[in-house]
Amino acid sequence: MAVERVEQLLHRLTQALNDAGIDYAIIGGNAVAAWVARVDEAAVRSTKDVDVLLRREDLARVTEALRSVDLDPFEVMGVYMFLEKKNPNPKTGVHVVFAGERVRSHYTHAAPDPGECADDREAFRLIDLRHLVEMKLQAYRFIDRAHVQDLLSVGLIDDAVREALPSDLRERLTAIEDEVDPKR
Repeated sequence: MAVERVEQLLHRLTQALNDAGIDYAIIGGNAVAAWVARVDEAAVRSTKDVDVLLRREDLARVTEALRSVDLDPFEVMGVYMFLEKKNPNPKTGVHVVFAGERVRSHYTHAAPDPGECADDREAFRLIDLRHLVEMKLQAYRFIDRAHVQDLLSVGLIDDAVREALPSDLRERLTAIEDEVDPKR
């Protein structure tokens, strides 16, 4: 039931943004799931929310588009999000990351621009693999490391992705690889 609710939320969000002609990219757990599913659907991990990369200057248009599908804007503890009118739960809403900004003050890299990093092979605009890996390595929470492990386990992180990473994030990738296989 929860997985179906997230899929419906993802569809409502992306359809509204597509209809409004707004650049975006799906990021976070849904992006990892979409990439992993291309290789092995059985390896997909579920998520409870939807994360989207947007430009701050598009926020008024985004708000208008998302209100048409019963999603209202909120800011909770410095996180901008859109919550369902019928169930305004921040844990299960649409969380926004703004292009060109650091998600947290201690991050060393800003989020990419959706116009430069979107992959259009899905029914929605999906962040490309390199930028997804960068964002997951930047966040480096337990779930982010697990998501990187998921991408590694199906062989999606290759030498091209690895070499495109900034050196500090490449070091984090190596640490995750060593956690998975200390003998490598």
